Amino acid sequence: MRKFDPWPVFFRREWSRNWPFLVGFAVTGAIITKMSLNLTEEDAKNSKFVQRHKR
Repeated sequence: MRKFDPWPVFFRREWSRNWPFLVGFAVTGAIITKMSLNLTEEDAKNSKFVQRHKR
């Protein structure tokens, strides 16, 4: 006799509730990563934010 496995039911229910958060998190992370990788050393030297937080 097979036992009932609750994981598929749990994941299906949670995916239907949390997919907007997960997709938004992935899109935001991709945008931040793409913008961060485009920065150069010259940009950092000219940045007021970097200069203010440099130790």
